[in-house]
Amino acid sequence: MLAYLRHLAYKSVDSAVFPYFFAIICNMILDRTDQAILGILQHDGRISNVELARQVGLSESACLRRVRQLEQEGVIDGYVALVNQAQAGYPSNVLVQVTLHRQQQEDLKKFEAAVRGLPEVMECYLMAGEADYFLRVVVADAGDFERIHSEQLTRLPGVDRVQSSFALRAVVKTTELPLE
Repeated sequence: MLAYLRHLAYKSVDSAVFPYFFAIICNMILDRTDQAILGILQHDGRISNVELARQVGLSESACLRRVRQLEQEGVIDGYVALVNQAQAGYPSNVLVQVTLHRQQQEDLKKFEAAVRGLPEVMECYLMAGEADYFLRVVVADAGDFERIHSEQLTRLPGVDRVQSSFALRAVVKTTELPLE
């Protein structure tokens, strides 16, 4: 069903607007059962299909069909194990604002390609406002960040300015999207 609606939407909407239009369509199509399935899977991605079906009130085959459909349509991107950051040796987060010399498409592409190669960068967002990019970098300690700052961040293509702030602690950190 979502594939058919994607096809219709793509033919009738400007390609630049399509992703936003399709997201709106998807939100309207997800019924309460799909939302319940997604909510449970967001909380426990390892739940068995038998238990998931029981919790949402479907037969096992109907539940599996819905999960597979959500996967095929890209509503479910994938399944991961959430590793404890501190236990893995990276107890600190540094929030980094990066400003480039120029904001031409070629400069943005070069920066983005290079930043993807830095394993300590967990998230990178292109921003509107003062800074061009906002990064979340995981580090072992201040010395580790000093190394990353001087050897990697300031050497990225086109970087003009780097402003960094150490996070003291996470107040809200979730992977679960609001579905209702």
